[in-house]
Order: sequence, then C-alpha cells, then structure tokens
Amino acid sequence: MENILKPGDRDFVGAVASGLQVLQAFGSDCPRMTLSEVAARTAMDRAKARRFLLTLHALGYIHRDGRLFELTPRVLQLGYAYQSSNQHRDVIQHYLQNITAELGESSSLTVLDNDEVVYVLRSAAPHRLMGITLSVGTRLPAAYTSMGRVLLGQLPEAELQAFLDRVQPEAHTPSSVTTRAALQERIVQAREQGYAVLDQELDLALRSVAVPVFANNGDLLGAINISTNAARVSMEVLTQDYLPKLQALADTVRSLVRSSFG
Repeated sequence: MENILKPGDRDFVGAVASGLQVLQAFGSDCPRMTLSEVAARTAMDRAKARRFLLTLHALGYIHRDGRLFELTPRVLQLGYAYQSSNQHRDVIQHYLQNITAELGESSSLTVLDNDEVVYVLRSAAPHRLMGITLSVGTRLPAAYTSMGRVLLGQLPEAELQAFLDRVQPEAHTPSSVTTRAALQERIVQAREQGYAVLDQELDLALRSVAVPVFANNGDLLGAINISTNAARVSMEVLTQDYLPKLQALADTVRSLVRSSFG
C-alpha cells in the first residue's frame, strides 16, 4: 500500500498544498471571487490567501480585475499534462463515442479520487439525464454511482473498510441505500460479478451500468459506464444488451493498452 504523506510530515510542503487549495476553490458556482471569499472558502486568513492569489497571478494562473479574481486558461495546462501522459484515453474515448453513436446513450470513464469519482472522459448523448451538466472534471459521490461502486470494489479490503467507516449514506432519492451495511453489500456484489447497476439512487430517472477497465498488465484504468433514462430503457435492456457492449469494450482496451501510462 502506498505511503501517503500527511500535513505535518517533514517532507510535506504546505505552501504547495495551499496554492492548489486556492486554485480548487474556484468552480462553476464561484468563477470570480474577492479576496475575502477565497479566504472563506479555503479557511485561510486574508493575509495568507492574498499571498497565494498574488503569486498565482504572477505565474499566470489567476487573473485579477480590481477586487475580483478568476482562473485563467493557463490552468488547463495542468489538466492537459495529465491527459497527454495517459495515451490510453484516446483509445477509450474512441470506443465511448462508438457506443453513443450506436445506442444514443451517454458513456463515460471515471477514476476514483478519495470518496468521489472524477469524470476523465465523456461521450454525451444529446438528451440530458441529470439536473447538473456532466463533463470532464465533474465529481460525483462514489457511493451513489455505478462507476464508483465498481471502483470501490477494486480497493484492498482495508481501504474499502476505511471508506465505509467514514462515508455518510444519504437518501438522494427514495431508491438510495441508506445504511453502510447495504452499501457494502452493493460494493461487494459489484466486485464479485464484475459490474454494477445503479437504478435511480443518485437522481430520479437516472439508470446506469458500469464495469472496470484494465490494461493488459493488470493496471486499473478506471470504470466505464452507459447511463440512460429509466423511463426509456428497462433494467433488462441495461443488463442484457448494454452490459455486454461495455464488457466487450473493456476486453478490447485490455488487449490494446499495455499499462496505465500508455
């Protein structure tokens, strides 16, 4: 298991962590903020937040317009470096787009980041499935997505237990599981059967199926899914027609991709 530094460790650089925290404070709900707003969102004092904002401004990652601060397009270079260093995503994107073209449904690749899944690839169908717009970079609770349950099922037992100990089950809809025991059962089921199905647990009418995808050396690349509207596609169609297409995609990727780094 990887040894992760914690704040206070000798090699932990707090300034780097704080700078990234300032960048992450900006989002679709707050694209432009004052110094006071940044300080509040990052739980920093104003003097510290000001130093980081001015440093990021000097480096070209922050634009300043009077009292307001906002991200600049230079921030995209960070994401581009991540995407370009993982060339297997070009392969997966191609097949996700094929699924959308064939079925008229959205298909995505996510990775696990702490207690959330992060969308790293997306092929969107014309119809909208959720109240929020899903795109690359979107984060959703791992416990309440089919891809999240697939990825949680790949965790070592100790890490899965740590997740279950800290997660707070939430009734997003009347169909949501609301106990840790029920959530653990769904995650273990996803691990054992090799796929997960989610039926309107995060958003009413949203139904999805997901499978893990691996490189041929065994590296876990993420989870891929097909998401659809429950009123349009039955559970039977989801598992009997859509699931085999995802499994075939995962097999194809495994035969083409050597490792998670290429």
